[in-house]
Amino acid sequence: MSEDYKVYLQKFKIAVAIFVGSIALFVFLVSKIVPEIQRITNIQNDYKSQTAALADAERKLQGLKDNIEAKRIENENMVKAFFKPINGGTDTESVISDEFGEILQIIRENKIKTRSIQYDYDPQDDNFVKNVGNKYHVCRITAEMIANYSSFANFLRELYKHEHFLEISKIEILPYQKNKKILLVNLQIKLYAQRDPSSVTETPTPTPENQPAGPEQMPNIAPEMPQ
Repeated sequence: MSEDYKVYLQKFKIAVAIFVGSIALFVFLVSKIVPEIQRITNIQNDYKSQTAALADAERKLQGLKDNIEAKRIENENMVKAFFKPINGGTDTESVISDEFGEILQIIRENKIKTRSIQYDYDPQDDNFVKNVGNKYHVCRITAEMIANYSSFANFLRELYKHEHFLEISKIEILPYQKNKKILLVNLQIKLYAQRDPSSVTETPTPTPENQPAGPEQMPNIAPEMPQ
């Protein structure tokens, strides 16, 4: 074998070794880079997905805020009249009975059963009784009822739309243990009615003319001496 051929063969082996090494290095780099590229791509996709979900959640949140604000404005603009008794009367029981008849009708229409009903006329802890009790009759009604979800929900909607002013003071709901579709409801509402204007008496505001005289305002009259 000639010397030139040996040199050529040696150079060829070096070139092949460099080529194989380059291929190995390339494969190694690809094995490291491709997963990293996939990871970055996944992060970008997750970011886009989460950004879209966040934008959707923000739209829904804004929609809820708008609905709440609309309800608030609706409640502020909705002024309900106080019940005016048809048959007259001066005692709270007879006056409220007509209005309570309307509530009973709503209960019947929604096929709700009543277990017990308690009445508290003109309760002293009510703000109307304490401040303007001479102008309004008040009756606090506590009722135990049996209903299902749909009938009770519709009953509350009817109460909300009721034409006369009333107050829902308390609602307690428990599912019946033997049948969870049935609700045991403890409801407390207050009914209000205007008093007969002829029976309303205004409490006069004290004035210097009708205030009781103090010691400094009493006339200086000397008592008569006994004879």
